[in-house]
Parts: sequence; C-alpha cells; structure tokens
Amino acid sequence: METAGRAQAARDRVPRVDPYGFEPEDFDYAAYEEFFSAYLVILTRRAIKWSKLLKGGGGVQKSMTVKRYIRKGVPLEHRARVWMGVSGAQAQMDRNPGYYHRLLQGERNDSLEEAIRTDVTRTFPDNVRFRKGAEPCLQRTLYNVLLAYGHHNRGVGYCQGMNFIAGYLILITKNEEEAFWLLDALVGRILPDYYSPSMLGLRMDQEVLGELVRTKLPAVAALMDGHGVLWTLVVSRWFICLFVDVLPVETVLRVWDCLFSEGSKIIFRVALTLIKQHQAFILEATSVPDICERFKEITRGGFVTECHAFMQKIFSEPGSLSMAHITRLRERCRAKLLAQG
Repeated sequence: METAGRAQAARDRVPRVDPYGFEPEDFDYAAYEEFFSAYLVILTRRAIKWSKLLKGGGGVQKSMTVKRYIRKGVPLEHRARVWMGVSGAQAQMDRNPGYYHRLLQGERNDSLEEAIRTDVTRTFPDNVRFRKGAEPCLQRTLYNVLLAYGHHNRGVGYCQGMNFIAGYLILITKNEEEAFWLLDALVGRILPDYYSPSMLGLRMDQEVLGELVRTKLPAVAALMDGHGVLWTLVVSRWFICLFVDVLPVETVLRVWDCLFSEGSKIIFRVALTLIKQHQAFILEATSVPDICERFKEITRGGFVTECHAFMQKIFSEPGSLSMAHITRLRERCRAKLLAQG
C-alpha cells in the first residue's frame, strides 16, 4: 500500500509530458523521479561547463575536449548546435544556402510522397507535438524533411525507420533545414547503405555485431547458433531506428550525442553493453520466442533509464573496439553477404 502511495505521489509530481513532448504510458514514475533528481545535478554542472566552452558563438569543432564533454552529455539547449558542428551538417548547410528549399519545390514524385505520407501519420502517436490537433503540428515538418531528403538522395528515397530518426532531429533542432542536414549526415555519411534498397550496410553491421559477440560473449553466440536465431531477428530495430522507441528518450539522445561525434562504432558499444550486462538473463532462454522476448526485455528498466551511468558503461563494458577492427569485420561480412546474393 505504501509503495502504491509513493508511486501515485511521484506520478503527481512528474510532468505527464516530457520536455520533448512524449506522454509515456506504463511508466515507472517513482523510479524516474529518483533517477532524475540525481541526474538534474549532473545536467546543471554540465550546462555550466558547456556554456563556458561555447561562449562567444561560432561553430563547434571536433577536439579531444569536445569529445570528452560530449561523452558526459550535451545539455538540451546546446544539443542542436553541437550535433550540427561535430557531424559536419553545419558546414554542409553553410556551403549550400537555399538548397533545402529548392528541394521542396522540385518535381513531383507520387510514389515517394505517398510512402512518406503513410508513415508520417503513424509516427510518434505518444508525442503531443505530432498529433493532428497540435499547433503547430510537426507532421507537416516531418513530411517536408523526408520529402526533401528523398529528392536529395534518390538512391535511398524514403525507407521505413527514417521517419523516427527525422522526428527526433526535428524535436531537438526545432528547425526543418537543420533536421534535413543532420539526416543527411546520418544516412549519407555516418551510416551509409543502412537505408538503401538493399540495406546492405544495415545487414552487414548486424553480422558484424554477431562476430563481435562471438569473440567477446561466446556463450551468447553459442545460444543463438544453437537455436538458429539470426541477429537480424533480435536487433534489426536497434539498428534501423538507432534505438528510437527501443531505449528511453533521454538515453537515445545521449547515444546520439556520441554517434554524431564518434560515428557508427557507438551502435556496437551500446548493443554489446546491453547484451553483456544481461548475459545471464539471455542465457536462461530455452526457445526462439524466449530469446526474442529477452532481447526486448533488456532494453527496459533502471539500467537503461539511468542514462549517465549507462553511457559510462558503454565505454568500459565492451572493452577495446577499434575502428580498424570494425572495418576489417565489415569487409569480411560484406563479402559474405554479397556472395550469398
């Protein structure tokens, strides 16, 4: 009874809508309040440091100091500027004035428009800013960003999953054009071939994760092999949506801070940390459905909600993970996939 009363009191204190417009259901308000009261102290301390670092305006350039600061978290008020700087999106936008708006006025493409329109209406139903009655409703903004990108990168056009990524970019930047250039940084440079028709880059990286698990967590690899479970069955959403609607919002944003700064290696660090932390739980699985359910379970709970501790773990738990090693694994997995046809 006391626990129920505490939970209700926390529910009354914690805002029903988070700073990004999400209105979560089935939410542990008491645990979140306990975490956030401690996290707020960290955020305040980081905000002061970031304000000093960014004093005087200008772009954000990559450096060891900036990398260290990013790993410790970017305050919401500076996030768009930092992402734009370290990803190269700001430089691209500055070099191409007016390009985004020209894309929106380009020739019509009925099939592209229809595919985007279908997905836009079902993007983030739990976010008040994407609901039809919202003023302004971000559905139109999302449609514009995806349409412009489809015209910009005809080899990709539009692929399911990009709506969730663009949606997050819009919520953070509050700026259509910046969201477009950040989407270009992700889809065009940081994660090439993830969203192409063959999705070769995506399939390759899922195979790479399998190889990393085989080396670092062989018991989990043996379980997957023993049940004939392909990695794509359990982690495809992690990769396609870059953990959106998989991990809590604040944790996803902390992951993206590092993704824009350090590149795709971060995805492997997050995935390996989730699997390693819950290895014993995963190894209790006795069937394919059981394995799939356990991989969903490990993305919930206090371990992933406490984003600051989680981010510290992703840089310690997986151990050494050099880009040179990942590149070698990618080459091997790519050749294997191409041979399979």
